[in-house]
Amino acid sequence: MKKPVVLFGIGEMGSVFAQGFLRLGHPVYPILHDQDMATAATEIPEAEAALIAVGKQDLPPMLEKLPVIWQDKIILLQNELLPADFAAWPQATIVCAWFEKKPGTDFRVIMPSPCFGPKSALVKDALGKLDIPVSILNDQEQLLFELVVKNLYILTTSIASLKTSGNARELWTEHGEIVHAVANDIISLQESLTGKTFNQEALMQAMLHAFESDPEHQCSSHNAPAHLQHALDRAEQQNIDLPTLVQLASEMH
Repeated sequence: MKKPVVLFGIGEMGSVFAQGFLRLGHPVYPILHDQDMATAATEIPEAEAALIAVGKQDLPPMLEKLPVIWQDKIILLQNELLPADFAAWPQATIVCAWFEKKPGTDFRVIMPSPCFGPKSALVKDALGKLDIPVSILNDQEQLLFELVVKNLYILTTSIASLKTSGNARELWTEHGEIVHAVANDIISLQESLTGKTFNQEALMQAMLHAFESDPEHQCSSHNAPAHLQHALDRAEQQNIDLPTLVQLASEMH
């Protein structure tokens, strides 16, 4: 019998990973909200991995409570991750998931999901059982670039939708100016948050590749106002100016 995988967060994405692990032959032990983690850690056999598939807002308290026995086995897949979010867990495996799973539908692959960390091969093998492609990264630098690309895509498509609605193809072909302006602000924010300087053209090209991979993606998002405000709050904390985002916020009031 293969070692089990511990699962935190039995939502849409967690269920896809669970299916892959099961098809690979790993028992999956879900940890429910009302379960005591310390007790569970003593009752569950030695785990192969601990997949944390909770929402991004629930991640920090989850990591604080995570039993030490699982801390070198964790796999994270949350959106808007940056290295500071998992700095205390250097052995974490990070997945930039480029597939989606919505209630009542099957999962849908957009493009291969980059992955880095000690459990990358396990992730690739498990998702491979479902024909979900995974590309294993070579180093932390590649991981950082991929995390920033995903953040850039999510925040640009969401925030730009405050100016115009439509799908990704329409957003880029008909409203390229606002896409560029929002993306430039997001890149500035990512650089400030990471203390790194990125090749902006490479980031833009990677984001446009995601646009092309999912041209029908609906960019109108009920999360857009929250994304905008969160970005502005972080910019204030970093003491940087994001002129396009400030303008968009002023137009909302």
